[in-house]
Amino acid sequence: MYDYVKSIHIIFVVSWMAGLFYIVRLFIYHTEAQDKPEQERKILSAQFEVMERKLMHIITTPAMLLTVIAGLLMLYLNPYLLQQPWMEVKLCFVVALIAYHFICQTKMQQMRKGIYMWTSTQLRIWNEVATVFLFAIVFLAVLKNAVNWMYGVIGLVVFSMIIMSAVKIYKYYRVKK
Repeated sequence: MYDYVKSIHIIFVVSWMAGLFYIVRLFIYHTEAQDKPEQERKILSAQFEVMERKLMHIITTPAMLLTVIAGLLMLYLNPYLLQQPWMEVKLCFVVALIAYHFICQTKMQQMRKGIYMWTSTQLRIWNEVATVFLFAIVFLAVLKNAVNWMYGVIGLVVFSMIIMSAVKIYKYYRVKK
């Protein structure tokens, strides 16, 4: 039974992450559409609002809920996991990812009201936060090691710096065109 639940958990993690990655891309395009002429801006904004709402409510949020349910069921079926330090750390990252999800929902609601608090560059950086969480969660789940904190923290910081640099380089070439 455990392996079936684990398989479902992995499938919905993939769906959830795909939704989180794509929703922020939509936010980027939605924000950039605000620089278009009024008629084009209205059409694009209306379309992005539909796409964002459907993605969040039909795919991303249900995938998050099913991920959490399957994860909790796995912990119920194998309570020994809760005694493992790596699992405690992983669960902290999962809670952070859930918070990220709800911040994305708040951003979506703000944009629907015409409030664009973040630039497209800030949203590109925000999009990479989910990538950092994903790396941390997967490495913890696969390697099952939370003991080497120093290496893990240094690795995440270096990885984050690489991602930030890539975003900046992309912006440089995008603006240059």
